[in-house]
Amino acid sequence: MKLSRRTFVGSALATGITAAAQTKGTGAPAKFGPTPSLRQLSWQRMGTTAFLHFTVNTFTGREWGLGDEDPNIFNPTEFNADSIVLTLKQGGIKGVILTCKHHDGFCLWPTKSTDHNISKSKFQGGKGDIVRDISAAAKKHGLKFGVYVSPWDRNNANYGKPEYITTYRQQITELLTHYGPIFEVWFDGANGGDGFYGGAREKRTIDKHTYYDWTNTWALVRKLQPGAVIFSDAGPDIRWVGNERGIAAENCWNTVTLLSEHHDATAVPGDVDTKLSGAGSADGKEWIPAECDVSIRKGWFYHPEEKPKSVEALLNIYEKSVGHGAGLLLNIPPDTRGLIADADADVLYAFAARVQKMFATNLLRGAQLTASDVRSAGYSPAKLVDGNPDTFWSVPDGKTEATVTAQFAARTELNLFRLREEISLGQRVREFVLEVRDGSGPWVRVASGEAIGNCRIVRLEAPIHANEIRLSIRGAAPVALSEWGCFLNRD
Repeated sequence: MKLSRRTFVGSALATGITAAAQTKGTGAPAKFGPTPSLRQLSWQRMGTTAFLHFTVNTFTGREWGLGDEDPNIFNPTEFNADSIVLTLKQGGIKGVILTCKHHDGFCLWPTKSTDHNISKSKFQGGKGDIVRDISAAAKKHGLKFGVYVSPWDRNNANYGKPEYITTYRQQITELLTHYGPIFEVWFDGANGGDGFYGGAREKRTIDKHTYYDWTNTWALVRKLQPGAVIFSDAGPDIRWVGNERGIAAENCWNTVTLLSEHHDATAVPGDVDTKLSGAGSADGKEWIPAECDVSIRKGWFYHPEEKPKSVEALLNIYEKSVGHGAGLLLNIPPDTRGLIADADADVLYAFAARVQKMFATNLLRGAQLTASDVRSAGYSPAKLVDGNPDTFWSVPDGKTEATVTAQFAARTELNLFRLREEISLGQRVREFVLEVRDGSGPWVRVASGEAIGNCRIVRLEAPIHANEIRLSIRGAAPVALSEWGCFLNRD
């Protein structure tokens, strides 16, 4: 990487400005390439959200229900929405997405679209509404609420026929009009197969490119919940990372040009080239950031024989999802009682505590930060260590390279870095290099990469000692950073 030690001249922006106002009268660089909408920007700043996979499968031991389950099997006798949501909140979760309807077609709310719903179960004497209770608890405790509603329905007799699309959109409409603000609507790529289908018990296939009429289905979401991001492996707001391990590509770009698996049609849910969607590309035509979905257990639904992942496994997932610029959607399934299992809660709490501890002390706050040839009287590179997403520093005058150096008051041990771009202006960084100098010795490169985006975490294999560290960046346009952090984490 060839970088000159050019000026890293800053222009401070006022705290609290909106993405729409960030280029007006502030000295900020112009937006570059595709940029996020306000709903996308809000979602990206959340970082970690939770899935709640909960339905008849919780009681049958299956992952995919057949569609012929007796609604009475769903009867969590200790269900407590406040307990579930508080567990998530204490575990560092910012938003929760409930599987309101999975492939089996059983609806967790008393829908008028089908009899295969919670009102036909023993749960709370047929008066229960899991969607109502989880959404209300989320609002009460300060979490955002989202919905998963599978397009496939193994119960419905009309699945595969035009009539089912009317039913499906009725379900979407109910969910998006009865339960308050929705931050994310989650669509998977399930496109038919074997099912009960009202007693037909047959295999039904559909044309994934035309049957669901995604253009108009997504337009319905936009109309009813304009602030909600729409997820599917084909976007249009959030894309699937391409695996269920919770791992994003090392250089995961927010920009992408999505194509079908065989590049012979427009990408739709269930037909996407996951190599493209997984990593994105620096020259992608659309801003569609990636989401990493993974379960705390082996399965998506609660099974008593399974154990949760270790704290160390979750930390590795975090660093390779959020730390690679993606969002982390961690599934924590309620058990047959209707509560988060104690073992899962304990791991979640410990995970959240470890993440908080990792980034509690930014070593750069005690360092002297400098940049060469400073021309702006208001410039203070120390602002980079504040980690405030509404205040950032940029390189003016058309410069696309930058270097900033931190000098510690004493020899310092470190092993972890965190970088953030001001993504409201686009993803601009194309290369970065981190170097250290111990005493009067030479500068030594310890890490480098391409993409930064919303967040880039770099962990060294082992702690090192340094008197100075240096960050050098090359951008496709004048770079705009909102954070540079340096930490020591021994856990």
